[in-house]
Amino acid sequence: MSDKPAPAPIANPGPDLIYQDALAAGTFKIQRCDACQAHIFYPRHLCPNCGSAKISWVAASGKGTVYSTTMIRQRPEAGGNKNLCVVELAEGPRLMSRVEGIPAEEVKIGMAVTAEITGKDDEPKYIIFRAGAK
Repeated sequence: MSDKPAPAPIANPGPDLIYQDALAAGTFKIQRCDACQAHIFYPRHLCPNCGSAKISWVAASGKGTVYSTTMIRQRPEAGGNKNLCVVELAEGPRLMSRVEGIPAEEVKIGMAVTAEITGKDDEPKYIIFRAGAK
């Protein structure tokens, strides 16, 4: 056992915490590089496009297109089939999620979708998509 004191907590929250806090407040935010203007998802410290550390948080439009999709088959008593998809946001980045509100078999590549924040009160919030553009 070490006699060293525990490290002090980091004063600035990391990008994951900033993202989760925004979702908890009801806002879907993504990052945008101040240097090259590329939109970024998942939250990071550096722009993957140009390497800049100058990154801002911006509200995502919530609009996207299904880039790829697959179906997870389950018995009806286990909740039935579910889809898992990659959505390309209107701003450019892609994220993995699912489309809800329609049967898994009806989720198609190229389908317009709109983001929605969901999650139980005592759990972290997350993004799902609904078919159609708002």
